[in-house]
Amino acid sequence: MSRGDGSKLKLMVVDDEPDNLDLLYRTFRRDFQVYKADSALSALEVLDEQGEMAVIISDQRMPEMNGTEFLGKTVDRFPDTIRILLTGYTDVEDLVEAINAGQVFKYITKPWNPEELKSVINQASETYKYYKQRSVALRRALRKESLFNEVMSVIRGSLDYSSMVQTIVQTVGQTFEANYCMLRPVEVDRLLPSTFPYQAQNAEPSSFSFDENLLVQAVASRQTQVSANSGADGNSVEIAVPLTYQQDLLAVLAVCQIGGTNPWSGEDIELIEGVAAQAALALSQAKLYQRTLDLANQMQNELEVARQIQTNLLRQSWPDFETVRVQACCYPAREVGGDFFEVYVHSQGDIWIAVGDVSGKGVPAALFMASAISVMRRELSQEVSPEPERVMQNMNSSMADDLIGNNHFITMVVARYTPSTGHLAFANAGHIYPIVWSHSEVKAQAASGATPAEPNFLKARGIPLGILPVWKGKAGAIELKSGDVFLLTSDGITEASVTTAAVAGGEETRSMLQQEGLWQLLIQEPGSFNLDNLLAYIRADNPVQEDDQTILSLEVL
Repeated sequence: MSRGDGSKLKLMVVDDEPDNLDLLYRTFRRDFQVYKADSALSALEVLDEQGEMAVIISDQRMPEMNGTEFLGKTVDRFPDTIRILLTGYTDVEDLVEAINAGQVFKYITKPWNPEELKSVINQASETYKYYKQRSVALRRALRKESLFNEVMSVIRGSLDYSSMVQTIVQTVGQTFEANYCMLRPVEVDRLLPSTFPYQAQNAEPSSFSFDENLLVQAVASRQTQVSANSGADGNSVEIAVPLTYQQDLLAVLAVCQIGGTNPWSGEDIELIEGVAAQAALALSQAKLYQRTLDLANQMQNELEVARQIQTNLLRQSWPDFETVRVQACCYPAREVGGDFFEVYVHSQGDIWIAVGDVSGKGVPAALFMASAISVMRRELSQEVSPEPERVMQNMNSSMADDLIGNNHFITMVVARYTPSTGHLAFANAGHIYPIVWSHSEVKAQAASGATPAEPNFLKARGIPLGILPVWKGKAGAIELKSGDVFLLTSDGITEASVTTAAVAGGEETRSMLQQEGLWQLLIQEPGSFNLDNLLAYIRADNPVQEDDQTILSLEVL
């Protein structure tokens, strides 16, 4: 604010008549620090030397430069100054120009009434003080907002907790010209031993340490603590600010200034507290992000273990049979899934194969998948090889309560092949129809150009497991001969999307493969039947796997 000696505001009077100049000086010298100028040019020189005036009283009619022109030159340099114009004329054009160009507060004609002039000047000084306070408050608010934006943009540039903390310390230290700055994390209202320090480049690399008692007091009171001391290096100020977010004390921020050229004011301390509050919010978000990241990593590791366990539950190998060739694979859509297959050799020589699909995906489906494999293997390990429909009934009896209670069900096909007779018996619990065809005949038809035979879909089936307390369904049987292939798939195969070639200049389209499309791929298979070739084609056309994919084949040699 424009004050002279003591608490007096500065006032300048400009007039080319010495009597008027002296009169104005005597009138206001008790209440203001008054500066005189006998011309506009000399008034500009006074402003260059003394700086901003609270009030300027200028005569209009002066040589070299009139009052309106002079006041107009002061507007940009001193926008808060109150300007008053004196004139012996009442020219309307002068009045309008003075108000517009010179931003004149009042227009007073000569001769003036002393009491009226005093009243106007008092009003002008109060207006100046009010505008000045508002300007200071506005500049303070703008500085605060600018600082907050600058600090928070830097702080929020990282979500990693450690780098976030270090960024807070460095940004606060540099912004407030601290010699030393430190952040100590707090847990359950206790200071942790770890520290994140900052030291200004011009600070002495000494064994400086913050006052531990000051930090403890900040934690205990959750209030800012300030300590000022005098030492050999000059006056020093230490400030400890608790970083609190939603009643949770996260850390204590400590800053120190030793013999600074711009000592911290009360406003600076309030600003540090405001930055600390914003930093606490950012720090809380960083801790939450770090916790979420840790949990995600932990969950990912656990799912990887679960995936490995589930993979190990499936048969990794089986004997090389003399009369049949069995191929199988399973690709879960996520780390774990609900699809499964089984290849089991009974002690009586029967070869059991199965493919199942638990409704849903992820961990719940994987748990039921593990349970289904366990129950099925128990049923298949009986001394006498059971009938497939009996296996279904017993599995449903064992698992129905859990499946129904958790809104899950299982579709599956279980088949028993007897190598000595070529007889294959099967039961289908709401699963996709198995396909049987003679691969050798299909190759022969393709070689001769004949129309390939239609596929044989084995359509005998019942309800999925876990729908009713008692499983109901119709079993099926077929005799397999040399060259025949019995194929089981899950819906992740038949519901995969494939690209259909353009026809007659049209565009390529994508559609669901379905069993008819799968059959078209099967009859195009060159040479011996190979599941790897079939799956490679399907998976290459589906970069994003939407469902578990399981396929199993039994080929009679």
